[in-house]
Amino acid sequence: MDATTKKAFLLLKSLVFHYHGLDDSKRILLKNAGEKMEAENEVAWANAFLAEDYLSAFERSRAFLSKVFLQLDKSERERQLVEVWEETNRKGYLTEMEATAILTLSKDWQVDKGFLEAVKD
Repeated sequence: MDATTKKAFLLLKSLVFHYHGLDDSKRILLKNAGEKMEAENEVAWANAFLAEDYLSAFERSRAFLSKVFLQLDKSERERQLVEVWEETNRKGYLTEMEATAILTLSKDWQVDKGFLEAVKD
């Protein structure tokens, strides 16, 4: 996996995890994801990308992520969204803002039907 794809995967997680503050549990999830992918620098990049301007972070991320994710096969796009959905839900709840962000991305990436089917339970 190239550095740009790693950045995109980690930006996706970081974006959703930042919605209500990056607490210690989410910080650990990001750190672990970066270590697993041998991409600690990409985690730092993703967090810095968001910190540049929190007000425009979603739209800037959305543009970057679409460029990368639309080059991947449909099953991989869907898998990444399901993974973020499940990790976010593990804290015991999923907020409307988090859900809306993930659903918007699923529509952008043309995997909304498959994604909804995968997470409906």
